[in-house]
Amino acid sequence: MENVLEGISLALNFNALAGILLGIVLGQILGSIPGLTAAMAVALLVPFSFYFDPWVGIPMMLAMFKGSLFGSSIPAILLRTPGTPAAAATVIDGNPLARRGKGGKAMHTVLFASVFGDSFSDIVLIFGAGALAAVAIRFGPSEYAILVFFALLSLISLHRGSAWKGIAAISAGVLLACIGLDPITGAPRLTFGNAELFDGIGLIPMLIGFLAISEVFRQLEQPVRLLGERALAFSSRREDNRLSGKERLSLLPTLLRSSAIGTATGALPGLGSTVAAFIAYNEARRTAAKPEQFGKGSLHGIAAPEAANNAVGGANLIPLLAFGIPGDVAAALILGALLIQGITPGPVAFRDNPAPIYAIFVAMLLANLVNYLVGLGFIPLAKKMVSLPKRLLFPAVLVLASAGAYAMRGSLFDVQLMFVFGLVGWLMAKYRFPSVLLLIGFILTPILERSIRQTLILVEAADGWFAFVASRPVLMILLGVLAILTAIVVRQRLMMKRYGLPKGPA
Repeated sequence: MENVLEGISLALNFNALAGILLGIVLGQILGSIPGLTAAMAVALLVPFSFYFDPWVGIPMMLAMFKGSLFGSSIPAILLRTPGTPAAAATVIDGNPLARRGKGGKAMHTVLFASVFGDSFSDIVLIFGAGALAAVAIRFGPSEYAILVFFALLSLISLHRGSAWKGIAAISAGVLLACIGLDPITGAPRLTFGNAELFDGIGLIPMLIGFLAISEVFRQLEQPVRLLGERALAFSSRREDNRLSGKERLSLLPTLLRSSAIGTATGALPGLGSTVAAFIAYNEARRTAAKPEQFGKGSLHGIAAPEAANNAVGGANLIPLLAFGIPGDVAAALILGALLIQGITPGPVAFRDNPAPIYAIFVAMLLANLVNYLVGLGFIPLAKKMVSLPKRLLFPAVLVLASAGAYAMRGSLFDVQLMFVFGLVGWLMAKYRFPSVLLLIGFILTPILERSIRQTLILVEAADGWFAFVASRPVLMILLGVLAILTAIVVRQRLMMKRYGLPKGPA
């Protein structure tokens, strides 16, 4: 208890609070710029963290990470341009709601869900890091493969449009993800001798192209006289610019479920916030009382991915602090900063450096409060930015999108790809192909391929499938659950075909 009280006193000093405030402000600004991912925002602070005490520098980095995740959702809602890949799922319902004049309500929903998911995972980290890490450490490549199959099954069960268009979109995403060097042998695949493709297709230019540039192309189809109108109009009604207490209560089941999904995903190294966001969105739609509202501006469709992708942030520290295993790039950067400060993550961290660790925990909770308060001031500024006429705003979107696509790898080829994907996304929307399924297929394929191929190597070393599966009880449980879910999905599709149930949105 003495160490806990000392940690609280360290987190509440002026320097720590100033560091948290600075991190949140910079994170929200940088996160709202397409292409500057949360990990890139954290990387900017790593060199400076050496000059701060650990209970100042580390919370500042975590605060920037939290702020950037919220900031990235603002352009996702208002401009269909996610600041980071984790905000791609927010576009699906956030932008349609904003087009109905309720952009203020959408942004307040994002802010509430972000802080809720963050706080949920931070509390789980503080009280249950050891137990969750003990489960996470049992997951190997085969278990990761099963988790990806869960996500794909969820997609198949939720897609209500044309079956062949959905399959074509997912297949296109899988094919695009195979471009580049083989993850095991290093041999080039589908590069056609182009050295620019050796690193594969960048996720950032693909997301910006499909979501933002395609929207610009769609706007170009409108008559010239409409370009003088505001890019986005906001309702003057008070209830359309806030989130009421009743709406917050109605979102609680979705927020709790999505935060749990994000926390579980974050505790498993390698999956990341983007995967968590799409899984949570699909689960929210599956369990919704009115799933037909999803894709048209559902508050649950906004809250679910935001709570999940923010919950990953705190959960990433579970394997990091318990075993010294970073969950993603941002966690790896935080690991480097901890090592610079002389703190070695792992079981001995709480024994050798208890006070700084508890100070970091308290500072993370304080950062959530600061994120909420600063976010309340950021929302009115964002509304003014998109009140410009379309003829001014959309050229600015093109410039920012091009800068975001270029910034990731410093390649003009990525900018060219962005425009190509923008054209493809415009054509897909025109002919009602679900581009979201293509994006999810692209995101999940590298994880699935790497896990399957590593599993095959382990099976060969274990002298066969039976011996391999028998030695992994967690895998047996997941296979049983997968078999049950597969039967449910097949039955669901057959019932839809037999009784002609409404398909709903694609």
